[in-house]
Amino acid sequence: MARIKGGLNAKKKHNRVLKLAKGYRGARSKQYRVAKQSVMRALASAFAGRKQKKRDFRKLWIARINAAARLNGINYSNFMHGLKLAGVDINRKMLADVAVNDAAGFKDLADLAKSKL
Repeated sequence: MARIKGGLNAKKKHNRVLKLAKGYRGARSKQYRVAKQSVMRALASAFAGRKQKKRDFRKLWIARINAAARLNGINYSNFMHGLKLAGVDINRKMLADVAVNDAAGFKDLADLAKSKL
């Protein structure tokens, strides 16, 4: 049986990694061994970053809701608890949007939460 050399497949693999490393500085975008390490780390960081983004946005929404709630004389914890008791089922993203763009509407929600505590 004839022997098949693996040069073509290795070249394809190298080019795939080097294409991902395009734009990296110095040897990271030129040499396969260094580029492979950089790409592996970049992909791992990208995966972690997608999870981190969700945590960061939730923190931002909570900070905005807390600031608006305190302007209306109630803290974040009591505000959220009051809304739960009142049966208001709005997520934090929407509450933060209301807090920023509709102060009167948020005041109504804060008053509702206060009355249910």
